[in-house]
Amino acid sequence: MMSFETANTTISLWDMFYLGNPHRHMYKDIKHLPHIYAQAWPYFLTMLVLENGLRLWQRKEILRLNDSITSISHAILQECAKLFYRGSEHCLYFWIYNNYKICELPWNSVAFWYFSAIAVDFCYYWMHRASHEIHIFWAQHQVHHSSEEFNVTVGIRQSVFQSLVGIVCYAPLALFVLPVLLLVHQQLSLLYQIWIHTETISTIGPLDYVLNTPAYHRVHHGSNLYCLDKNYGGVLIIWDRIFGTFQDFYPDKPITYGLVYQKNAFNPLSLQFFYNLNLYYKWNSMNGWKNKLRSVIKGPSWVPGLSWTGHDGRRASVTNNHFNFSFIFKF
Repeated sequence: MMSFETANTTISLWDMFYLGNPHRHMYKDIKHLPHIYAQAWPYFLTMLVLENGLRLWQRKEILRLNDSITSISHAILQECAKLFYRGSEHCLYFWIYNNYKICELPWNSVAFWYFSAIAVDFCYYWMHRASHEIHIFWAQHQVHHSSEEFNVTVGIRQSVFQSLVGIVCYAPLALFVLPVLLLVHQQLSLLYQIWIHTETISTIGPLDYVLNTPAYHRVHHGSNLYCLDKNYGGVLIIWDRIFGTFQDFYPDKPITYGLVYQKNAFNPLSLQFFYNLNLYYKWNSMNGWKNKLRSVIKGPSWVPGLSWTGHDGRRASVTNNHFNFSFIFKF
């Protein structure tokens, strides 16, 4: 089994799927916690090679070089941006834990380690949902959905501001979950989610009911009307089943990937920031400060008189071809 070295441990691909020995990922001091996600490049490259091999075997086209380079460029931009705000996204969490924690639970308990994994995944669901259903958050998260492809490189296509979105969503965990456990499970969750960005795997059997899978995540990345605002889960799909955002995958329904109003570009800087201009145009088109504020904090499809996320009847319908991007709120 392939493995690679981190600062303090050897991490195998088995561990990346949460199925390994939790003792490999237990740290008492946050200073000893390795940056697992950044050091996982052999895992990513292995998945990239395997996916292309499976695509050839299944007689599908291999990954487009220009789109893959764009996705990898986004990952590099995200890591570079952290030079300016690394740690700031967790300041609130540390402050709450140090001043208001209800109890100090053991860092080396296997049961609590798994409990923390589930708790972090629960908060990830709401963070991810907020990234789609709060317009200013979507303006950043849309980067992850900007590819018209669906493969493992899309898994690392992230906004430079994405890690700042989760500040509030993870904060309640600070009342009882150690910061070191939050950080390790956030990284392991992101690593798990890389492999579900693929069209080469259709099912994982009975585990489909519990775990997020490539099929379910294909729906999440679709811009077809029935795919929008569905399947927000990270590792577990049970949250979507519980909270009514689950959408099954239908093999007979082709999925169009990307944004509803697609930006036809491969420039990572343009893709990172262009949607903020659309946010500004929507703000500017609204009458009154209440509606202006709602245009920022409610869903991207919201307009006055509709519910938080708008209404399907008012949304653009994407079938086989994307709309070319236009600033839809510029009147």
